[in-house]
Amino acid sequence: MEENRTEILVTGGAGFIGSHLIEQLLENNYKVTIVDNFDVFYSKEIKLKNISGVINNPYLKVIDIDILNTADLYARLTDQYEVIVHLAAKAGVRPSIEDPIAYQDVNVKGSQNMLEFARHKNIKQFIFASSSSVYGTNKNFPWKESDVALNPISPYASTKISGELLGHVYSHLFGIRFIALRFFTVFGPRQRPDLAIHQFSKKILNGEAINFFGNGSTRRDYTYVADTVQGIFNAIQYTRTPFEVFNLGNHHTISLSEMIHTLETVFNKRAIIKHLPEQMGDVPITYADISKAEQLLNYVPKTNFKQGITKFKNWLETQ
Repeated sequence: MEENRTEILVTGGAGFIGSHLIEQLLENNYKVTIVDNFDVFYSKEIKLKNISGVINNPYLKVIDIDILNTADLYARLTDQYEVIVHLAAKAGVRPSIEDPIAYQDVNVKGSQNMLEFARHKNIKQFIFASSSSVYGTNKNFPWKESDVALNPISPYASTKISGELLGHVYSHLFGIRFIALRFFTVFGPRQRPDLAIHQFSKKILNGEAINFFGNGSTRRDYTYVADTVQGIFNAIQYTRTPFEVFNLGNHHTISLSEMIHTLETVFNKRAIIKHLPEQMGDVPITYADISKAEQLLNYVPKTNFKQGITKFKNWLETQ
């Protein structure tokens, strides 16, 4: 007799964060269905490699569906899901400036499609991947979820705010518990190849110049992927209130100059720097107040920046 396992639907589950999450879910006796359209933003082969360690697990299904295709969603997702973790999105601040309509379609309409799916399938727990970018140029550091002064400066950021607001509507009208998790610059093994740490690491190893935007003073609240995944995992269990927003950061900022110095130290190689002006859409600092997540999600980041970079280096050397 098959053991009774809670089934979770994870959109974008073959991506960087999603692949780590599904491993943890399977280790903790969940059934998992991945919905992923293997968007060409980066290689399908990378995503398939992300999930290669669990692809033969009998409690995992991988279904290639675009969340904009509602007919496919209803025709092919026929199991009894108890939770949706919605990670699928068009990612990246800078690309969203080039193609804002596509970001609006996937990130807003796609999120609404998944909320409608939850409503029609009577799925009562919905976890939404939001972003620190929603705070934009808010100068009230560290950023608190209770601060309503959201000042987004990219189309990507605006789509994440829209997703949170849609969640509030569906929570209020249809009784879906909606948990928005604002991720802060997640890094670690399997990080997307377009992201700075991954790009810079490869350029240092190959002796190529790094594009260094601005004066190096911009700061990011880097969060190691295992800490982010633990926050998502705890949010899946959360039942106290019908709607919440949580910061999942590290409550510690690292400047661009410090980040490159740490890479140089861990990789034991000097970086070649190409100085360029600041880029549109980039905020000067991201900095999370995580006290709410600590209190309500038992969220405690455990990996500091240098430790995380060392783990990333160890992974990169195996690729």
